Amino acid sequence: MLEAGVREHGTTRRKPLELFALERPLMRALPAMAPDLGTWHRVTVHSDCHVKHAYALYSAPFALVGHKLWLRATDNAIALYEDYRHLVTHRRAQRAGERITVADHLPPNAARFLAHDRHWCLEQAQRIGPACENLVGHLLGDRILEKLRAAQGVLRLAEQFTPTRLEAACLRALAHGSPHYRTVKTILAGGHDLRADLNASIEPDTRHGSRARFARDAADLFAAQPGRLH
Repeated sequence: MLEAGVREHGTTRRKPLELFALERPLMRALPAMAPDLGTWHRVTVHSDCHVKHAYALYSAPFALVGHKLWLRATDNAIALYEDYRHLVTHRRAQRAGERITVADHLPPNAARFLAHDRHWCLEQAQRIGPACENLVGHLLGDRILEKLRAAQGVLRLAEQFTPTRLEAACLRALAHGSPHYRTVKTILAGGHDLRADLNASIEPDTRHGSRARFARDAADLFAAQPGRLH
């Protein structure tokens, strides 16, 4: 190494140690923590107002749906840019599949939709009754955003059919192992929740996430329409 330092460099025509002697007084100590320079990526704003990076989703203004943005990723943050204009900085997701959303990025209808979130749905379902709470809890057990619309739809049925009938329909759907919006709606539309003789024998387990106990076979779910859901 010493020999190379005193040998004339083929490009600079100077000895490396002579140049180092000039530069050494200007050198500073390295920082205690290495800077996080981040990485840059080209991303597209999808129709749900989110971009995807490393299996996580981050919101962007809905007016930019379909646009290409620059995403700067560091260990702790995700920043989005439209050309050179900074749009937003999100905290970095902690797990794959996590969705980080700023409500103001969504169109007005979507913002109202997300305002009725998991907590709101469970609170409303609890007021209707334990069967409704159990069914809504089942819908929101996982993949919440995908099932949130179904949970909200179940709760809106109380406006059309009354909370008492909705509770009876949820009880019936749970007892037959079909905790779905379409099932509850069909029970109510056909008046099957009014069959007190069957409701009296239905005793589902009302703990969230548990399997309902079958009191009767599935053919009895819709006596007028056995075996079919519309």
